[in-house]
Amino acid sequence: MPVLTRLIPSPVVVDIRPGALDDLATVLADQRISQSGRLAVAISGGSGARLRERLSPALPGADWFEVGGGTIDDAVRLADRMKSGRYDAVVGLGGGKVIDCAKYSAARIGLPMVAVATNLSHDGICSPVSILDNDAGRGSYGVPTPIALLIDLAVIREAPIRFVRSGIGDALSNISAVADWELANRVNGEKVDGLAAAMARQAGEAVLRHPGGCGDDGFLTVLSEGLVLSGIAMSIAGHTRPSSGACHEISHALDLLHPRRAASHGEQVGIGAAFAMHLRGDHDSSRLMADALRRHGLPVVAQEIGFTDDEFVRAVEFAPETRPGRYTILEHLALSPTRIKDAYAEYVASVAD
Repeated sequence: MPVLTRLIPSPVVVDIRPGALDDLATVLADQRISQSGRLAVAISGGSGARLRERLSPALPGADWFEVGGGTIDDAVRLADRMKSGRYDAVVGLGGGKVIDCAKYSAARIGLPMVAVATNLSHDGICSPVSILDNDAGRGSYGVPTPIALLIDLAVIREAPIRFVRSGIGDALSNISAVADWELANRVNGEKVDGLAAAMARQAGEAVLRHPGGCGDDGFLTVLSEGLVLSGIAMSIAGHTRPSSGACHEISHALDLLHPRRAASHGEQVGIGAAFAMHLRGDHDSSRLMADALRRHGLPVVAQEIGFTDDEFVRAVEFAPETRPGRYTILEHLALSPTRIKDAYAEYVASVAD
């Protein structure tokens, strides 16, 4: 009988612990990512600039590049500045925008990319996707998975707590996203990759049921691992289905309809996920998710992120247009604005304190 296997794209190093940043140079050398030390390091003007002072002595051969923002133009400019440097690898040191720009830039110039996350705002730290703003709003660009990932929990605790909370919402939304994927399989025969679905769902469940809080290393480790597993699940599936369903459609709709008022990604997808679970008729899971969001200080209704009920209802109505061809509970129910309004009122009453 033949032995059948498949190769799973994933980092060769995942280091999650307090003090991980101090071993960055050693990891790069030991794993033969950069034995010469010739690195292009992308940083932000905030936390990245402060960490540069700390890391520069250990990375004497590195060139440092400040990322201007989170747009496709920023990423292209970054690649243009890096392409003549004869580097071994690109290091993205910072939050989501920096890492997304670094992933795209590294792919553009054909170099491996190392992600060093300074916050846990979303699962992009280890995903095969860069989310970058463009002239049409915001786009998802396919890129290779980072070759290595370091998360220093001491650095994570120094970041504003809102970033941890955003990551919690993103991780919990996996549970709703996988439910949408399985719905598409039952209704339309869309293929579900069982391994990717299992990894994404268990990442969300681990965060949902962990008793710790945002300042607890045990909880931060589980959250970090959950975000990493979410990224690997997308690499296995070859698309974002394991971590993006109705929850993300609603968030994208809020971004597009109210670009200057949008809350954090994790806050929006967290509310979207809890509401989507309600729409499925799984009210127990919806309340459980809302309770977890509230326990960690995240919003559970639209008014808590600055949107009126009518604005949220309009976003839910518009949401399917943000991902044409994707089948979720929103496309399945095809609710009228009146029915969405009624369903949302029921949800608000269901998750009330």
